[in-house]
Amino acid sequence: MLSPADTLQAYRALRRHYCVIKERCPARLVCSIGATLLFALGFLPASASQAGAPGAAKALFVIVDGIPADVIERVPTPAIDAISAEGAYARAQVGGPVGGPGETPTVSAPGYMGLVTGTWANKHNVYGNSDLSPNYDYWNLFRLARAVKPDLRLGIFSTWTDNRTILLGERLPKAGAFYFDFAIDGFEDDSGRFPSEPMDAQIEDIDAAVSRAAAKVIADEAPDLSWVYLQYTDDVAHEHGDGPAFDLAVRRMDERVGWIWSAIKNRQASHDENWLVIVTTDHGRDAETGREHGGQSARERTIWMATNSQALTPDFFDLPEIVDIYPSIARHLGLTIPHHVARQLDGASFIE
Repeated sequence: MLSPADTLQAYRALRRHYCVIKERCPARLVCSIGATLLFALGFLPASASQAGAPGAAKALFVIVDGIPADVIERVPTPAIDAISAEGAYARAQVGGPVGGPGETPTVSAPGYMGLVTGTWANKHNVYGNSDLSPNYDYWNLFRLARAVKPDLRLGIFSTWTDNRTILLGERLPKAGAFYFDFAIDGFEDDSGRFPSEPMDAQIEDIDAAVSRAAAKVIADEAPDLSWVYLQYTDDVAHEHGDGPAFDLAVRRMDERVGWIWSAIKNRQASHDENWLVIVTTDHGRDAETGREHGGQSARERTIWMATNSQALTPDFFDLPEIVDIYPSIARHLGLTIPHHVARQLDGASFIE
């Protein structure tokens, strides 16, 4: 039996080298290899019944902006590693079917919308970060939760207020008039508390404030479904590209994820709660400099997911897509997706 330290070391080695295996083997074989190794190391349950956890189902997803898979696999990220050590890590994909109607720019807002609606841009109608005009006919995850289980408490903790007010359309009748019980955002417009700094350095302080608030609300109130969005890694990459500054921003992001993860672990220790945590990113970066994104190159499309779930299907290890997170969270929370919503989804659950 491996010690906890040896187990984590073995897991990290597997995480770093999994991509090499994937490049050389057929996808299904890689899935089998990955699942077998994860099970042997204790990261994947023998069956879904063994993975079942008692308690109230709760879910949190975190989007950390613009970190390609090769960077998250290279830079030390102990908090994300700790989450993955309870479940798994996998490379994933954004951008939709290349050349098809659903092809989606590898840009932030289209990435967020892919996750929160389970659809590509030809449906949710967000193709960039400005001039936003979402198609609210495609229900977002929070609208679904409010409609199916009205008593669920919903939270958003975001460095970009448009996530709540425009992309999700909180309280807009055409977006279902759903509402959040806990909403922490708007800091980017608070010039008194967060005055503008060179190279938008105030965004890093906002990320920290958002993360502290999320950790506190989770510790005190434990919303049933929450979204945390942290932005600064993308800002640094646009300014500096690949290199030490970007790596440092990733390490600091991971520290903030650690605050939130600690709050969840404390809740699990003191309450009868069954938490699903998924951490991901919205897009990769160009291969030449790491400053840009938006196209359909392999590095721009290749993202990653880390989760504590022990009820994963083999699909999780076979290049899942960002649109698969929506039905996976719905499955964990026991949300029955109405037929008219389910038939429009482009993703499928990777949770038993």
